[in-house]
Amino acid sequence: MNSALVVEHCGETLWLLPGKAIYWPARQALLVADVHIGKAASYRALHQPVPRGTTDATLVRLGELLATYDCKQLVILGDFLHARTARAPNTLAKLQAWREQHAELRIVLIRGNHDRHAGDPPAGLAIEVIDEPWLVAPFALQHEPVPHPQYPVLAGHVHPVYLLRGRARQRLRLPCFVLDAQVSLLPAFGEFTGGFTVTPSADSRVFVTGDGHVWSLSG
Repeated sequence: MNSALVVEHCGETLWLLPGKAIYWPARQALLVADVHIGKAASYRALHQPVPRGTTDATLVRLGELLATYDCKQLVILGDFLHARTARAPNTLAKLQAWREQHAELRIVLIRGNHDRHAGDPPAGLAIEVIDEPWLVAPFALQHEPVPHPQYPVLAGHVHPVYLLRGRARQRLRLPCFVLDAQVSLLPAFGEFTGGFTVTPSADSRVFVTGDGHVWSLSG
């Protein structure tokens, strides 16, 4: 069942997906940000007790979205690999196997701050790597959430979450999309990414995701 929330933004129809991604039907493109492959392995290399299996879970979710929506290209808005330690043979082997399952898919990575430290993905993954911004009208696709002088921006980096407050001090932090005329934010896609609580401006539209749904908080 398609549980996407369809919105109009800057003259384009975008589908906000519960899987923390955007489907852009006019471009047959799936947009994700902040995948952070190998982050847990990087922490374990520092002897930190963190969950296992996060890379597998991230790739499974990504594959499910690509199978659900008519995608000819995958656009990653930065931070694909978490760090150089993410280039462990086991992690790269999983990525290679996943890539072979999606051999016809065009994948474009817009370099983020972690990508600059981790280095570009291995050539065998056949990922096009470019510096920001990538201008795909009407948007500037970026990692850093900074305004572009001519185009509205779709970006990552922040890992936005929204704090819902209930009675008796109840609080719930949920990943969110923030749509704004200048700079819009995608939630972090990766399984092990954390989040930063955002306070959107009065002109922004906020959409939280959880339990397989996307909800508007903008009235």
